[in-house]
Amino acid sequence: MTPMKHETLGMWLGVLGVAIFAVTLPMTRLATGTAEAPQLSPWFVTFGRAALAGALSLVFLGLTRSALPTATQRKSLGMALLGNAIGYPLLLGFALRQVTSGHAAVITALLPLATAAIAAWVLHQRARLGFWLCAVLGSALVVAFSLLRAHQQGHGFGFEWADVLLGAVLAASMGYVYGAQVTHALGAERVICWVCVMALPITLPGALLTWPAHPVNPSAWLGLVYVGVFSMWAGFFAWYRGMAMGGALKVSQTQLLQPFLSILAAVPILGEPLEWVTLAFALAVMATVFLGKRFSAPAPVYSRTSKESS
Repeated sequence: MTPMKHETLGMWLGVLGVAIFAVTLPMTRLATGTAEAPQLSPWFVTFGRAALAGALSLVFLGLTRSALPTATQRKSLGMALLGNAIGYPLLLGFALRQVTSGHAAVITALLPLATAAIAAWVLHQRARLGFWLCAVLGSALVVAFSLLRAHQQGHGFGFEWADVLLGAVLAASMGYVYGAQVTHALGAERVICWVCVMALPITLPGALLTWPAHPVNPSAWLGLVYVGVFSMWAGFFAWYRGMAMGGALKVSQTQLLQPFLSILAAVPILGEPLEWVTLAFALAVMATVFLGKRFSAPAPVYSRTSKESS
């Protein structure tokens, strides 16, 4: 496969991962409930989803007879653990108890730019000025859309304690980049599996200690299953591989689509209306993603190692 085809496939895998992650917002809101009608606690959702993914990971690693990661690889996996298994879901869970998904989309719209910046710093990936201009323009479009939508619905926008979502954005970006750092050596599937297994000494006791003591709606359990199986596990199979094949800096820009996909998912899940302006902004954001791809530096060619193919 030519380098260009590798990059293109990496971009599409990134889009697939983003589509899976996009449902995380409404499903997390379904799992935690609201401040007025709480369901599962944010602590339990955080620990429970990672423990569920950890159990699936043990099965996968056992069936594939995966070798233990090296000490150097464990450092990167540990950073991904802190960002993706603990930091992001915990802060997201607490925030969604207090704010609407529209408010949350304002902050999470900064994910692509934050991921690109951390990728440039940690992975030393460089791009031309045009790429960064497209990244900033795309982020600005998403933030403008989210602000407009919140204003139309009368929610308003103001900084408050629930905007710990800024911390969630940084945690997720850090986890994405450090996970991508070892994807070439371990393979996308093994990266997230080892992250979840390494987290089990924390997440399994945490889930048991925070197990709900009151009745919970079946829909909340459904939300937990989704974020455990897909958001915390299967989605990363596509996401980490996509970033390894297409370049973390470049593929990170597919996250610009995430707020729009989250809103689309919220229509059947939370009963939120869909407006034509959503589609108009989505098309504009997609244009910045593909335009930015033309300005990015060539991504490293992806090749499977003997560890990955074993």
